[in-house]
Amino acid sequence: MKKERLDKLLSSQSMMSRSDAAKRIQRGGVTVNGVVVTDPSRKIDPGSDAVLLDGEPFLYKKYIYLMMNKPAGIVSASRDPKEKTVVDLVPDSLRRPGLFPAGRLDKDTTGFVLITDDGHFAHDILSPRRHIDKTYLAETDTPIKDEFIMQMRTGMTLGDEQLLPADIEQVESKEKIIYKIVLREGKYHQIKRMIACTGATLLSLRRIRMGSLPIDEHLSPGECRELTPDELTKIACRPDE
Repeated sequence: MKKERLDKLLSSQSMMSRSDAAKRIQRGGVTVNGVVVTDPSRKIDPGSDAVLLDGEPFLYKKYIYLMMNKPAGIVSASRDPKEKTVVDLVPDSLRRPGLFPAGRLDKDTTGFVLITDDGHFAHDILSPRRHIDKTYLAETDTPIKDEFIMQMRTGMTLGDEQLLPADIEQVESKEKIIYKIVLREGKYHQIKRMIACTGATLLSLRRIRMGSLPIDEHLSPGECRELTPDELTKIACRPDE
């Protein structure tokens, strides 16, 4: 692994500025392989050198991948001058420069958002060539007629847009009308526009799965956690793979 300056390495893994990292190093708060290092320009190998920051192990990760349970009213963006974003909800212990949501959910849509700083991975799963399946639960005010169900399953036309076939089935519920919908593309407000064409009104929308990875139902709205390598692999897979 390429060697990096110690101050640059520390700042890359948190929201600590490079100058703040240098000050902590100069104050003797960092050890490398058991030896206190006070030179911020010292180059180390994050793959083999053991680094302690204030006595705690410093674990280097080239990229980070977070699953968030997005609440309603939050914008899927890295930053916004007026609105709170999903990145704003990431706790300090997981926050680092360059985080962004890989794909967007509408402001009032809830559920699974992938947040990362790995642009190559995000591009791979979002590109039209490899666009992963995304599964949603949509609540409507009235049942969707069979003719529109068939249109969705075979490929609905929205204006001049020809959509890819989407899986849709009604979910058993005593009090609500809920459909599970699987999309294989990411058109603007796609589900909202599809349902509007049927004459029904979309009451709520929640993303529950990306690829073959379901959302962790233990995450409260606004909470997030790191994905395991196995979970990350599942995002890039179809549910039947």
